[in-house]
Amino acid sequence: MNLFDFSLRLNGYPLDKAKSELAQIQQKSDIDFKTFLDDKLKAIVSYHFENNTFYKSLAPKANSISWSSIPVMTKKDLQQPLEERLSKGFTTKNVYVNKTSGSSGDPFIFAKDKFCHALTWAVIQNRFGWYGLDFNSSRQARFYGIPLDKKGYYKERFKDRLSKRYRFSVFDLSDTAFEEHLQKFKATSFDYINGYTSSIVQFAKFLERQSICLTSICPTLRACVVTSEMLFDNDKKLMEQQFGVPVINEYGASELDLIAFQNTNNDWQLNSETLYVEILDDHDEILPYGEEGRIVITSLYNKAHPFIRYDIGDVGVLSEMSTLKKPILKTLIGRTNDIAILPSGKKAAGLTFYYITKSIIEDDGNVKEFVIEQLEAHLFKVIYVSEMQLSEEKKNTITQEMERYLEQGLTITFERQSTLKRSKSGKLKQFTSHVTSTI
Repeated sequence: MNLFDFSLRLNGYPLDKAKSELAQIQQKSDIDFKTFLDDKLKAIVSYHFENNTFYKSLAPKANSISWSSIPVMTKKDLQQPLEERLSKGFTTKNVYVNKTSGSSGDPFIFAKDKFCHALTWAVIQNRFGWYGLDFNSSRQARFYGIPLDKKGYYKERFKDRLSKRYRFSVFDLSDTAFEEHLQKFKATSFDYINGYTSSIVQFAKFLERQSICLTSICPTLRACVVTSEMLFDNDKKLMEQQFGVPVINEYGASELDLIAFQNTNNDWQLNSETLYVEILDDHDEILPYGEEGRIVITSLYNKAHPFIRYDIGDVGVLSEMSTLKKPILKTLIGRTNDIAILPSGKKAAGLTFYYITKSIIEDDGNVKEFVIEQLEAHLFKVIYVSEMQLSEEKKNTITQEMERYLEQGLTITFERQSTLKRSKSGKLKQFTSHVTSTI
């Protein structure tokens, strides 16, 4: 019995209808797809303008015929009671309701109508199917957080059982915990790993220290899908080496949908079936393929709640090889609120600091994990987990490299801890700036 599909249908999500809709979209020619997209964009704007008081007040001059007249929405626009943002005919009783993780610093509650949410799962199942993975039959090793309250905890455990998942803790990354993980992999025929990048990387590093390739003890393993955090090339190589399977990069947002998924040609293919993705400059103008800007997304199907030209808070680049039907995400730079403002006024992606430091201590073997915080314009703190203190030589090298890549006059401090603080969901934020930009 297909328990996963059955549970969605049981809760009123029309999965069969969603799968049929998805198949029809995917069969369209490039010319027909353009017509489809134009029609969907006009329809969703018109629908919310006519049926959603919140959106009409947010975009009083919106004209579905002129896309440039549509204002960009931000997360802060949505930080008001959900009931005031729902379209006519929708209540919290007949929609899917959830809350964003708050990794952007602006959490909010959102809603999707049931057909839109069914489409979300149809797209996810379609993408996993590229690698022969089936939510109804493939067994998942899940590296995610879990609610600690009793109701939330058991609800997630029940969903795991329905979805053929076993959940590993992302809050305990000790060797003792990883030894227990290893025993579970020996005893269970897992088909794939799925979860937060940083936690899975730590498991791969443990396997490297033990000189173990995971498929030697779990030969049924076929793939590893990482999500929610940045995937660096060196980490991907390490995971593929220690797991013995391809590592697939996923990018999504709970309030929207699966946004991008690495296809079998190693391209990060954007979801064009249910989303319209734009790259905008600081003046909300659409940038050509190949140029870096803010990622702004329109949900084509969500009638319960508007996500129209919604600034998700990320910065990225679309590949020059993109087409309207098959857009490719060339680069995901990071979050817009992860930008460091240096003493000179220069801006730098926070992950630049993380990447520079990572490249220096990667071969150390001593440092297990680290994060970087910007405390003042010139002052940065590297917080790390290791068995021994970083040597003065390593610290000086990191400082020199940061100044070489960025600018002179930076102060880098180091703090060794036993564990790193993760969010309630279990995610690890690699760079955080506490400096407010006045530029």
